[in-house]
Amino acid sequence: MFRFHNLVTYLRSLAYFVVLGAASAGFAESVAITDGPSIQRAIDSSPGRIVMLPPGDYEISEPIVIRHANSGLVGPGRIVQTNPEQPLLIVSHADGVQLRDFTLTRGTDQEGSTSGLIANSARNLVIDNVQVLDNRSASSAINIDKCVNGRLTNSIVRNYTRLSVDDRTANPDLGYAFKCFDGTGIQLTGCRGMLVQGNLVEEAHNVPTPDIKERYGLGKFTKKNAVKGALISQEAWDREEFPQWHQGSAIHIGEPEQAGLIRLIGNQIENAAQGFDIHADQVIAAQNIVNNAAVGLKAMHGSRNVLIMGNQFNRCCCHAILLQPGAASHSGDSTAGKGPNSDGASIIANNICTNFGYGDSNFMWGNERDVICLEPGQTPQNPALADVIVQGNVIDDVSYEQRQFKNPNPELKPRYRFALLVSKDTGDNKGPVRVRISDNIFPPGSGGVSNIRVRQ
Repeated sequence: MFRFHNLVTYLRSLAYFVVLGAASAGFAESVAITDGPSIQRAIDSSPGRIVMLPPGDYEISEPIVIRHANSGLVGPGRIVQTNPEQPLLIVSHADGVQLRDFTLTRGTDQEGSTSGLIANSARNLVIDNVQVLDNRSASSAINIDKCVNGRLTNSIVRNYTRLSVDDRTANPDLGYAFKCFDGTGIQLTGCRGMLVQGNLVEEAHNVPTPDIKERYGLGKFTKKNAVKGALISQEAWDREEFPQWHQGSAIHIGEPEQAGLIRLIGNQIENAAQGFDIHADQVIAAQNIVNNAAVGLKAMHGSRNVLIMGNQFNRCCCHAILLQPGAASHSGDSTAGKGPNSDGASIIANNICTNFGYGDSNFMWGNERDVICLEPGQTPQNPALADVIVQGNVIDDVSYEQRQFKNPNPELKPRYRFALLVSKDTGDNKGPVRVRISDNIFPPGSGGVSNIRVRQ
């Protein structure tokens, strides 16, 4: 007797073959798919139609490319890329493409040098119930570039990072290269109107531990410029070791001044360096779960109108939420007709932060980090972060109630400094202005509730 899940899977697979036999409108005529290259032949012979991928494994050495509008690939099969230098699937300048229900993988023993699934310049793209597994690369497992009004839903990205070298020597403000874990699960660059919902992004292979750091020399410089960059501390420069070697993001929204109108809803992120890394305007991040990350959510580089609401951040170690003007933030240039790219007019509301400092990367950060952090700009040219509401958030510190007992455990102390940090001006770098704080539950850290007066 079938279990319900197996019965549904069986019926769904059977439906693929019924559709193939019936050649329903919008679906390709029956084309024999027997190996990896035959997938491309089926797609090319059926422009504007959806090709059904039967169950089974299909090896390829060149990427599958979809170039025609209203085309697609749907089915329970698994595509295996044997060439680490090549992507698995590319959607290029094709609107209305649908990708559903299949798996893309490189295999567990292969590290790649490029993204697994790439989509560029496509409108109304649909990616649903697609798995991208073991695309261990310094690039992103799913890379969506300059796409408009599409959606990425109910998909799984697992094991997306690799041992790499982050070379920052071309930037005079940095001027060094170092060994790191790097890679991104889902990346949207220059996209507008996209929905990213119900996805699981998980790294189960490269998890930071002291033993792993020593084994691979993570953080150690591989080269540095003759002159120290302004954005690295003298201590790190002299030691020739960069402490933030756990790089990359589970979900990254990039290209400031281009990206916007993005919805990040109900995603689950496990074991990331950064859960969400946002460089965009008009973003909603709501009802997500980020577990065991260094930073839960970061919005920088001219991110305006970001609504961070109703999320769960568990076992973060550096910050749960960070807003900060970055190097790409600026006040504009009227002579060049360029408007400002400033940060703020954002809301942090009704989020729950639990077990802060108890994640795997706490040994990198220590117990003096701040849970919710509003920072000055990275450079004196950055306009100040402005107009931020912090309301109705809860920090649930596992040590707080224990410290209220008659005989508390003296070794159980908060693993953060402030529940909320609102930084002051630091030299020429402007601190946040017009911040409104109300109705939060913030247990004190080692430095207190906040560096400013907060009414709870």
